[in-house]
Amino acid sequence: MKNPSHRSPGSPRSILIALAAMLILALALPVAATAEYVSVQRDKINIRSGPGTNHEILWEVFRGFPLKILERRGNWARIVDFENDQGWIYTPLVNRTKSVIVQVNIANLRVGPGANFEVIASVRYGVLFEPLERRQDWIRVKHADGTTGWMSDRVLWPANII
Repeated sequence: MKNPSHRSPGSPRSILIALAAMLILALALPVAATAEYVSVQRDKINIRSGPGTNHEILWEVFRGFPLKILERRGNWARIVDFENDQGWIYTPLVNRTKSVIVQVNIANLRVGPGANFEVIASVRYGVLFEPLERRQDWIRVKHADGTTGWMSDRVLWPANII
């Protein structure tokens, strides 16, 4: 007599279970692979060694500073910045506004998306921009003073924000 709980690998129920499992995995993977980036809302916001005001202040960040969230604990997030420094920030002090920061000593801001376009400004390490659009490996950015131009995504962090 056959065991009723035993199913052959090719049975309709087994196939349905396998398809459901693959669908769940397929839906979960893009979410897990998508990084969460935020920007700081105000100047002089503390990055701490742990999730709470009783933890040591490691450094301060300024308005617009981009951060990548690695983990959340209540109203606190463990973050990493463009220099790969890690700490904790109180999440009501960040928002989802997109910003990028220059991560090389000097970067060229160009009139178009490519190395053959005219340089309109040389930009120093640590300068913030709002990303506007992407064309292949180039990002059109806007500075707080209104200046817009194109920069290679290799000189900006995070480069995959747009």
